[in-house]
Amino acid sequence: MNNQTTFGQTMKNYLRHPGSLLMMLLVLIGTVLTFTVLLFLIVYILVHGVPYIRPSLFAFTYTSDNASLMPALINTISMTLLSLIIAVPLGIFAAIFLVEYAKRGNKFMGVIRLTTETLSGIPSIVYGLFGLLFFVNTLGWGFSLLAGAFTLAIMILPLIMRTTEEALKAVPDSFREGSFGLGAGKLRTVFRIVLPSAVPGILAGVILAVGRIVGETAALIYTAGTVANIPDSVMGSGRTLAVHMYNLASEGLYMDQAYATAVILLLLVVGINTLSGVIAKRLAKA
Repeated sequence: MNNQTTFGQTMKNYLRHPGSLLMMLLVLIGTVLTFTVLLFLIVYILVHGVPYIRPSLFAFTYTSDNASLMPALINTISMTLLSLIIAVPLGIFAAIFLVEYAKRGNKFMGVIRLTTETLSGIPSIVYGLFGLLFFVNTLGWGFSLLAGAFTLAIMILPLIMRTTEEALKAVPDSFREGSFGLGAGKLRTVFRIVLPSAVPGILAGVILAVGRIVGETAALIYTAGTVANIPDSVMGSGRTLAVHMYNLASEGLYMDQAYATAVILLLLVVGINTLSGVIAKRLAKA
């Protein structure tokens, strides 16, 4: 009865304020539409891709007779790790400087934030052209995993910086004051008190960055190339799962394999997000 009374009172309040009722309906419609679109995409991919997942797709060699996705899967994992190794330390240290060391109201901070917001709004194709001109041609790296990793690192750097900055700001000042009161210095306070408390928020930004890396195509076509093999080193060319799926679909000869690749890509993203969430919860409890 209490729940029914509360629900009835809530509806009466909404009816008394038509604007609140309208906003509630818009929020409800937006939620339902978002969930419906997501569910439709997942079901569509699974229905068209799962029947064509065969052991031959996981062969280590790509041929015209067998469009194996295993080389692309290995390249995707390698590209993700390389990009994160480059971007995560830079993004975290930059955010620490902005939050913990830079003075508030500093014009230099404003320039950094403006630059960060500008970088986050640049289309990926522009990053690809920059990587082609600078890493591939000027530095002479050629089409390689390293060129693609540096290009992706620049792409995800603003995302990691902003999420880390917000996570550090969310740490209560009482943590810092307590550490200072016990005689700890600035550096020790940041790395032993503030940063561990902000780890769950930082991991959220890393998860979003991984999603962008795994799903990127335009920037990698111009930097990492489209070779369907496992390179011998980071200076070799190779395609990721997203590029592999794009090439299969654009050729029009391997649509079934393209849908199967989409299923593996979806499972990879879900697996990475799940693993990151488990790690974040354990770190938060610790």
